[in-house]
Order: sequence, then C-alpha cells, then structure tokens
Amino acid sequence: MSHRAAAVLLAFALGSCTVTRESSPPRTATEQLLLSAAADRAADGLALAIPAGDRVFVDASDFEAYDGKYAIGAVKDRLLRRGARLVSSRGEADVVVAVRSGALSIDQERTLVGLPGFGVPVPLAGTLNIPEVALFKKEVEEGVAKLAATGYDARSGSLVDSVGPVFGFSHRIRWVVLLVISWASDDLTGVAAAR
Repeated sequence: MSHRAAAVLLAFALGSCTVTRESSPPRTATEQLLLSAAADRAADGLALAIPAGDRVFVDASDFEAYDGKYAIGAVKDRLLRRGARLVSSRGEADVVVAVRSGALSIDQERTLVGLPGFGVPVPLAGTLNIPEVALFKKEVEEGVAKLAATGYDARSGSLVDSVGPVFGFSHRIRWVVLLVISWASDDLTGVAAAR
C-alpha cells in the first residue's frame, strides 16, 4: 500500500471520528440565533395601530415560551420604533398590549443516505462506537415563532387593535457529501459557512 493511500485512509478514519461540541448551555448559540431571528421576524409583523406618544404597558402574562424574554424584548423594541412610550405599570398606561405566543421553537429534519452511527456492545470492554458513514446527509434546523398581540384601553378595557397571528422563520442547513465534503447555509448572518 502506498503512503498516499494510507494517508487517505487515515484522513477518512480521523474525519469520521471527530465530534464537535458547540456549547454547554441548555441551548447552543446556533439554536439561540434560530429562535431570536424567528422572533425578530415575527415581531416585525406586529404593527398595532397605537397612536404615537401613547403610554403602553406590555402584558406578557399569557406569553409562555422557553426563550420568551427575547421575543418580548423584540415586541417592545417594535412598539418603541413606532412611537409608543413604554411604562412599567398598568396604572400608568393609556394602552395595554397583551402579547401571546403560539410557538417559539426549533424544528429539525435529517436525511441520511449511508450508515448512521451506532454502538456495538463488546463483552467485558463496554461499547464500541461505529461512526456515521454519510454518502449524503442534509440536516435542517428551522426556528419558528408565532406571535399575536391585542391592544386595549387601560381604563375601559375596550379594543384598540388586534394583530396576528404573525409568523417568523429562520433556518440553518448543513450538508455532507461523500463522507468529508461539508458546508452549511443559513439566513442568520447571510453568509454560507464551510464546516
């Protein structure tokens, strides 16, 4: 066997055994970017017809989502950009905006042509991990946000405006071809990344 063939076999063996750890918090940076980009895009669509200068209290009591604080912040940002004045209590407000979430999560889809990684039990030695062999692999992660908001008069409780639901989406796609050729694309930064 030539040195070149041995080097190629070694490169395949090393490449197929590589594990990348992206993060140690509950969500990776990529997952956080997927969620926040989807939330930003959904918040952009919440164009409540509230007169500029009105004092607005944002009520997030019906907003339940694992990463909901960022989405609420995005909604507040959009209200401020449209001329609202945010206040910290319901009693100070002219208008209360109740924000709710129907979805704020990540969908994942994976297609593999090849052999998935698996473990083989070895008596008295533990488990031998067999690496994935991907002739073709496509992994899609899609951030999804579904937001809605209702504005009502703080004193009378009458409807001022209601918007939604509005949707926001973001994605990241990773490809692998012939075991070692890989790249990724996303709409988080606008740049395709080779990995």
